[in-house]
Amino acid sequence: VQLQASGGGLVQAGDSVRLSCATSGRIFSSSTIGWFRQAPGKEREFVASRWWNDGRTYYADSVKGRFTISKDSAENTVLLQMNSLKPEDTAVYYCARNRGGYSRNWRDFDSWGQGTQVTVSS
Repeated sequence: VQLQASGGGLVQAGDSVRLSCATSGRIFSSSTIGWFRQAPGKEREFVASRWWNDGRTYYADSVKGRFTISKDSAENTVLLQMNSLKPEDTAVYYCARNRGGYSRNWRDFDSWGQGTQVTVSS
């Protein structure tokens, strides 16, 4: 499985950005696709994840109500809609696949896309 993240950029606080994670290869229904982020000097942290097939989603408390993870089944792409962005959302965002199902620990994810930078200015 290969993942490719895109869609980052420089925005102002309060703006919206949509990230895309294009997938190729077979992803089983027991898998989840997650978004993580890593700011300079900080550990990689969980943002959101979604079961590949049944639509259940999970969010970090810091983004709940502002971010939405979804799937474009026609394109096999997982999207992360980020609204009401804050400067503290600034980070490199990564998408990843976990064959073992639900987890918020980045170490459980085995396939990673390259990161995409999101910078939110105040």
